[in-house]
Amino acid sequence: MKILIIGYGNMGQTYANSFVSSRFITPSDILILSRSSTENINRYTIDVDNFHTAPSPVIFDVDIIIIAVKPQDFNDLALVIKPFIHREHLILSVMAGLTLYSIQEKLGCEKIVRSMPNIPTQIGLGMTVFCASPHVDRKELFIIQNLINTTGKSIYIDKEEMLNATTAVSGSGPAYVFYFMNAMIQAAIELGFSKSEAEFLVSQTFIGAVQLQNRSNLSHEEWINKVASKKGTTEAALSVFDENNLLESIKNGIFAANNRAIELGKTIS
Repeated sequence: MKILIIGYGNMGQTYANSFVSSRFITPSDILILSRSSTENINRYTIDVDNFHTAPSPVIFDVDIIIIAVKPQDFNDLALVIKPFIHREHLILSVMAGLTLYSIQEKLGCEKIVRSMPNIPTQIGLGMTVFCASPHVDRKELFIIQNLINTTGKSIYIDKEEMLNATTAVSGSGPAYVFYFMNAMIQAAIELGFSKSEAEFLVSQTFIGAVQLQNRSNLSHEEWINKVASKKGTTEAALSVFDENNLLESIKNGIFAANNRAIELGKTIS
């Protein structure tokens, strides 16, 4: 199986590195099409001869094409690569906002998979949600999911519009976690810890809490009740969170992100 990755920014490099390190694809079967120079190549991953800056029939002699360019660059790209696309190509898009229909229309092809990964894919702990056009069969979906899973975990969805919600929850999600962590770090510093101590304290607390949840059958609410003893310190903090409607604020923030994702999708498509 041969793969062409178009765009060699963060996601393009992440996929190339993940495919090779997982031994799912050999380096010789990965081709790159990018405007950037060969200086960006990880020479332990991709052969320099497989790096191209202009399209040609030879580099499109592949099974799967991954499009990892910025959404605003796609219209110009489509004009350049459309002559080299054929009906049997299976295309995986990681471009936010661009619908299956718009990609099909601009490239004149049928087999499209659209995905929304998040930033932890860079370290193999990502979360990706994907959907596909009706022309993609089960075997092809299985292959795509195996490729995606080299970067973490994935969920397949039938409704394409749910990718906007994915963007709001898991796509933007790491920033919400960092936001909360940063608030805890600032509080820890004000309570007397050094910056390095505060960062270590909060980081390990998050790691431990997530692992504890992953290794148990208890719900988040049950774990909260386990930690929060009656009239104790945790209950005091949670009471302040409740008084300030923190739960609703977080949910409203995610709803706002979802609405913005819908707006951006309309603009781009």
